[in-house]
Amino acid sequence: MKPKNGGAASERRLLSRRILLLCFASFFLGMLITDRFGSVPGPVVVQHRLHDREELQSVSEKFVARPKPAEDRDIMGEVSKTHEAIQYLEKSIDTLQMELAAKRSSNELHGESAGGISTQRKRAFVVIGINTAFSSRKRRDSVRETWMPQGEKLKKLEEEKGIIIRFTIGHSATSNNVLDKAIDAEDEIHHDFLRLDHVEGYHKLSAKTKIFFSTAVALWDADFYVKVDDDVHLNIGMLIATLGRHKLKPRVYIGCMKSGPVLADKNAKYHEPEFWKFGEDGNKYFRHATGQIYAISKDLATYISINQPILHKYANEDVSLGAWFIGLDVEHIDDRDMCCGTPPDCEWKAQAGSVCVASFDWKCSGVCNPVERLKYVHSRCSEGQDAIWSASF
Repeated sequence: MKPKNGGAASERRLLSRRILLLCFASFFLGMLITDRFGSVPGPVVVQHRLHDREELQSVSEKFVARPKPAEDRDIMGEVSKTHEAIQYLEKSIDTLQMELAAKRSSNELHGESAGGISTQRKRAFVVIGINTAFSSRKRRDSVRETWMPQGEKLKKLEEEKGIIIRFTIGHSATSNNVLDKAIDAEDEIHHDFLRLDHVEGYHKLSAKTKIFFSTAVALWDADFYVKVDDDVHLNIGMLIATLGRHKLKPRVYIGCMKSGPVLADKNAKYHEPEFWKFGEDGNKYFRHATGQIYAISKDLATYISINQPILHKYANEDVSLGAWFIGLDVEHIDDRDMCCGTPPDCEWKAQAGSVCVASFDWKCSGVCNPVERLKYVHSRCSEGQDAIWSASF
């Protein structure tokens, strides 16, 4: 019995030693692994490293995105050059569009000549159309004796200055009418008419205005087109100087802008049959140039020429013209020198060094009694005979 108990105790001591050796071996093995592969970072160390990496990336991005001062100047220079190039291209495109529209207008109005080649339009600075009627022979003579050059001077003005001046008139309702023959005979003497494909009539002025601009655009490639009544005194030199100030602007509409009441009363002189289109009673028209004289640039005249079949005509010609430009990108230029009064108004302004472009009496919608008074107005308010030749544009 005794030996048996001694053997069991010996086995227990041996097992304890083996366990102790296994623990030491595990400890040393752990130390070996730690030395070879580095320490395992704790959560605080990881957080700091991520923060440092984000700062480095942010600084790098800022450095790349931020141009140097020299680069700033280079970029601004390129932007300026690009802007100038865009402006030049826009102007070129506008010019090409106007030339294309004018050519199309010319072909539509007069067709093409033999061989399919359209007639070449004459270059001009301005075409001035003097609105007149069959019964206005004496008015025309008064204009010829005052502010409108005649004969060789008229031709010289056209050739040297590019200023075209014509009385504009249509035809009577019947062919070979005595009225038409009288105009033909008058034109044989003065050669200063522009005949329109239009039946004359006071209540057809809106239609006549459309046809005048369309015909003028088909015949002359001008910078401006002007309509003036035959009972208005005009200083051509001042008109040319005024237009010259706006030559580089696209789509300009120049005149004395007004906004009169819409008259629903049928007995009123300027009754508007379509008054209901302008809203409630007492409303006013949109801004438009008074009908005695106004000027429009080439592209607006071409627009009228191309679209004349669908442009609506109101009872009053000046309202119609203003309506055609509603919705377009048009610059309205209100020039009060184009609607001076007759003496003493225009005389005082001339003495003060501000010669008027045009003069008339508002109460008469023109110079009152123009046959008798136009010479008087001319003597008091004229710019002088040489002004037209020295005018620059």
